[in-house]
Amino acid sequence: MTSREITPFMPLMDDSVLPADSRRTASDLVHVLVYGAIGWPWLVRSLSGGSREAKQALLARLDLAPDALPHLGSWKADTGFLHLLVDHIEAARPRAVVELGAGASSLVVARALQRNGGGRLVSCDQHAGFVEATRQWLRENGVDADLRATPFKRSPMGWPGVWYDHGPLPGEIDLLLVDGPPWAIHPYVRGAAESLFDRLPIGGRVMLDDAARPGERVVARRWRKRWPNFDFQLIQAGTKGTLVGTRLR
Repeated sequence: MTSREITPFMPLMDDSVLPADSRRTASDLVHVLVYGAIGWPWLVRSLSGGSREAKQALLARLDLAPDALPHLGSWKADTGFLHLLVDHIEAARPRAVVELGAGASSLVVARALQRNGGGRLVSCDQHAGFVEATRQWLRENGVDADLRATPFKRSPMGWPGVWYDHGPLPGEIDLLLVDGPPWAIHPYVRGAAESLFDRLPIGGRVMLDDAARPGERVVARRWRKRWPNFDFQLIQAGTKGTLVGTRLR
């Protein structure tokens, strides 16, 4: 399965991808149920993935085939987020991009880098079959990236849930994209992305997808408190919202 397939309502998720010492607790499950109940109107709104016109404009902008991105929305990136990524890559021309959670954004970022001076994408996802299918999908569209099947480990820095056992990453990350792990593990699970913030240079950016969700709003509040050397702004570019953090010093 890749992002070309029909989009189910919930993200790809099963407990078999969780390490034995990080299986979800009763508290984790309660958080998922409570935040799911609070956020269901947002989840319903997110199913569209953006208008047909916005998708066609994105494909034309990147000179991709008309059927390169036929299914978006729900747990996948929407057109608002994808256009925002292309905007930034065109303006900043990052050399090193790290993405946590592969999919439609992997194709868009790799293609945008290819058309705007190069740069390298490292993308981590926990599902090995999904990673291999996505790798082939990118090649079919004439682009390449360092796609890694990345197991989970216990989350660092006191965050609940799990985090990517990503191994070596670029020492300097110009653009950090956070679109995983799935919120079904824990609503705050993406907060551990801050473990990579020290690798962003001045002017480097982190982009957190789905930032309008209640769980990600809690993450954003904690990041603002812990990282005063970043400017964090919530951008309503699509149905899901994106938190954009720029390192100032």
